[in-house]
Amino acid sequence: QIVSGPSPPAWPSKERFSLWPGKPPGAPSSLPRPQWTMNGDNSYRQLWIKGVAVPEVNVFRPARPDGSAILAIPGGGYEFIAVKNEGIDAALRFTPAGTTVFVLTYRLPGEGWANRSVVPLQDAQRAMRLIRARAARLGIEEARLGIMGFSAGGQLAADLAVSFDDPVYEPVDEADHLSARPAFAGLIYPVATLGTFTHGGSRDNLLGPNAPAELVARRSPERHVTSATPPSFLVAAFDDGTVPVENSLEWIASCRKAKLSVEAHLFAQGGHGFG
Repeated sequence: QIVSGPSPPAWPSKERFSLWPGKPPGAPSSLPRPQWTMNGDNSYRQLWIKGVAVPEVNVFRPARPDGSAILAIPGGGYEFIAVKNEGIDAALRFTPAGTTVFVLTYRLPGEGWANRSVVPLQDAQRAMRLIRARAARLGIEEARLGIMGFSAGGQLAADLAVSFDDPVYEPVDEADHLSARPAFAGLIYPVATLGTFTHGGSRDNLLGPNAPAELVARRSPERHVTSATPPSFLVAAFDDGTVPVENSLEWIASCRKAKLSVEAHLFAQGGHGFG
């Protein structure tokens, strides 16, 4: 049972910062209204967010930071953001090992924003640049700042890995002169293509219905892997009935063609959304 209600104790994080001074790029006249959805049994197994008017980075610090950092990008088919099992849980997994985890709440492209196909990428680029600009005070090393994206968040992570220097928004401050390139990319049951084997809901929510072929190609990350793409790590299941495993296989093939380091753990069973 899914009900609307308050956020769980771990969300939002005690430390967080917004991405944009003032309204984000392409803001509609009426901004979307925040919505929270969680399990009715108060187990907090799921927490979904819609209506992101103020995209943010939520900071989860380890007790003993070792300088490594991950920007976690939850999925949700670009219809919502699954911040519990693909954000909070990622922080709970990695902070004990010394890694600082940043969980991104990005704008959902179908909520009235202009240039919808690059709205999430705008937020992801901006988040990486702001984290890099604050690296010293956050206690992280820029060379050890990577990303980890789940499902549609995997599409965004993969897109950032290949489009980190694409000019998708006008610079707003000094941070925008920094690189948005991640040091590595973890792609977890990712929507790595918007082509034949994609998740149709993610594609349509990102690009709009009946998107032209050239736009589908432009936002299909596996088509744009180059020698500048960071090394990557993938996790997926062969019985994933939502995002076919071919998404991961196509990304792996693109990385091998570009002679990039890539590692993958592909399970016989697991389905989708196992976090």
